[in-house]
Amino acid sequence: MTSTLIDTNVLVDVIESRPVWSDWATRHLQRLSEEGDLLINQVIYAEASVPYLTVEDFELVVSTALLSREDLPWAAGFVAAKAHKQFRALGGQKSTALPDFFIAAHASVKGYRLLTRDAARIRTYFPEVHVIAPDTHP
Repeated sequence: MTSTLIDTNVLVDVIESRPVWSDWATRHLQRLSEEGDLLINQVIYAEASVPYLTVEDFELVVSTALLSREDLPWAAGFVAAKAHKQFRALGGQKSTALPDFFIAAHASVKGYRLLTRDAARIRTYFPEVHVIAPDTHP
């Protein structure tokens, strides 16, 4: 069984029932839950919690039998920093890219799949990660 790390954008699509992406995300979460654990880490948790006023409010939304929580491995911090450095050296300007690199590095270090809608940068800087995204998994 292969575990899948759930990117923040997919988690938020489901939590907020976003019209364009909620059905796609829900369908893939259901399928992937039958193949292994669905995981989030502290970075995903933090990013998705922004609109909520209290941790209790967010816990009511994010607590589910489908999602497991896993700490970000220390090695993922190193891998994320190296990928982010390469991104910036190649002209990357997005100032919020580092959390994306932490998430992808977590998947890389642990050998997990990554369910995301932001596949291009992950495929560029983490080619070893099996990315599940709308362009390849409609």
